[in-house]
Formats: sequence, structure tokens, C-alpha cells
Amino acid sequence: MDFMQFFDMILHVDKTLDVIIKQYGTLVYAVLFAIIFCETGLVVLFFFPGDTLLFIAGAFCAVGEMNLALLMFLLITAAVTGNTLNYWIGEAIGQKVFTHDYRWLNKDALRRTHEFFEKHGGKTIVLARFVPVVRTFAPFVAGVSDMTHARFQLYNITGAALWVALLTTAGYFFGNIPVVRDHLTEIVMVGVGVAVVPMLLGGAWKLGRRVMGR
Repeated sequence: MDFMQFFDMILHVDKTLDVIIKQYGTLVYAVLFAIIFCETGLVVLFFFPGDTLLFIAGAFCAVGEMNLALLMFLLITAAVTGNTLNYWIGEAIGQKVFTHDYRWLNKDALRRTHEFFEKHGGKTIVLARFVPVVRTFAPFVAGVSDMTHARFQLYNITGAALWVALLTTAGYFFGNIPVVRDHLTEIVMVGVGVAVVPMLLGGAWKLGRRVMGR
């Protein structure tokens, strides 16, 4: 298997995880760890699978292909350390990201995440775990914004534990139901909507109160 084939398997892990398990055995834990670490730690890999990976991995735990407790521990560790690396990169680069033209950086995504961060503060680190793309840029923006390391880690660990535990557990109990597996992408999108809509409504409510106050 060449690199491009392996890369394609990673991008479609919801359909190829069984193949990865058969080919790599227990090394599948290292593969999944690396995917989550890269998706949360490197802004250039924001398109790596996150939510679907956790859900489908939980489903494979339910049929005995992997150990749920070990998987959760490793992926929480990957999510925490990935975010920490991302935070350090943002801290090192600082405000230059808004004035320099970095080809490897999606400035539109950065700008959206920064606005999101300004509205919701530290809890963005927790909430962003459930929002693709935003989850990858949030720790980077936290580093750029000079959020203290201790405060960042409090939200970082909390968000990682909730994200991994909720999605792998959901996959464990529901991932092997045929209708769920056949419509996994749609279900994940609904889940993302459930996470995002309350935040948008909260922002709209605050904006409305400020307008009415004037």
C-alpha cells in the first residue's frame, strides 16, 4: 500500500476502519491516535476526520475489535496533546498571523474562529470540540490571544474528555445499528447542528439585548 492509498483510507476512516484493523492489528490504536493528534494539533490538517472516527471506533469496540477503555484513554490523550501543540504554535507566532500571509493557514477559518472565540471566551475550547474546523483552529487562536496556559488546559482537558467519551460511547451503543451505520454522515451533521445552534441562538440573544438596550 502506497502513501496516497493510506492517506485516502484515513480520510474515509468511517468506511475503511475494518481494513485498517485487519492490516495493522493492535497498531490501529497508534493510527487513530495519530489522526486525532494531527486533526487537533495542526491547522493544515483540519480536514482530517474527527467526529466520525470517534463514533465508528466506538462501534468497533462494541463488537470486540478494540478495547473501549484503552481507546478512550489514548484518544483523550491525543486530543489534549494535539490541542496543546496547536496552542504553543499560536503562542509562538502570535499576532503576526493577522498581518502576514501564510500560505499554509486558512485565514477565513482563522478569522471565523477568532470571532467565535471573542464571543464565547474560554468555553470556546470546550464547545469547539464538537464543531469541525473550529475545533482545529480554536487552540491556535487561544495561543495567539495570550490565553494563560493553566486556563487553557482546564478547558482543553474538559473538552477532550467530553468529546471523546460522548462520541465513542454513542458509537459503542448505536454504531452497529444498520440504519445508523448507513446514515452516519447525516447523523454526525445533525449532531454538529445540535452543538452549534444553541451557541448561535445565544449569540443572537445577546446581540438583540444590546440593540434593545440602545
